[in-house]
Amino acid sequence: MFVLLPPSETKSIGGTGPPLDVEALQFPELAAARELLINAVTHLCTDLPAARSALAVAASKDAEITATASLRSTPTMPAMLRYTGVLYEALDVPGLAPSARGRAAARLLITSSLFGMVAGDDEVPAYRLSAGSTLPGLPGLPAFWRPQLTAPMATLDRPVVDLRSAAYAAFAPIADAISVRVVTENAAGQRSVVSHFNKATKGLLARALVTSRAEISGVAAVTRVARKAGLLVERTGEKSLEILT
Repeated sequence: MFVLLPPSETKSIGGTGPPLDVEALQFPELAAARELLINAVTHLCTDLPAARSALAVAASKDAEITATASLRSTPTMPAMLRYTGVLYEALDVPGLAPSARGRAAARLLITSSLFGMVAGDDEVPAYRLSAGSTLPGLPGLPAFWRPQLTAPMATLDRPVVDLRSAAYAAFAPIADAISVRVVTENAAGQRSVVSHFNKATKGLLARALVTSRAEISGVAAVTRVARKAGLLVERTGEKSLEILT
């Protein structure tokens, strides 16, 4: 199975990997689109005021903009270690045993504003580009990536557990993916989507799915693995789950 994650705005700096090799990333059919965006964002980031406006960031992020301008020559690290937001803190790839880290590399896919979609062990540099960024002369990133990602998504030959946020799910909807909602329940039994614990809970589910040695082939197996990890999971449809917090 594959676990499809969003990226995070926050990223680890540095790395020990070689400079970015676009041709070495998984889904090589995305190479031309990746090169187009890399050229656009690196050129943009040579102009700090323009980059702040297009990337919707303040001057406090100038160091990230400067690093993005030179992303072709900066060190890389595996994508599953590069991203450091709340979801990734709960996933805690650095804390995985070597065997589980190998499964994470094989099972994790990450949607990226810059690269479209990468595998967990793809070597990527630090960069600043989010789903809402606007690059000069190009459409919005969801509209840019949607036609590019259609073919790679169609080649995925295992069930997909889609843990992406709405902003990144818009890059490429997957009709037959297993969807997961994180919800809370009030005294009357009414459920509503959780915002505060959403990312952390999805990170815990992702961790359970990559640490499991089981062959996870569908909704029932995902449910079993999640419950074994202590999550309160209910099946709500043929390919949908809710986690109660």
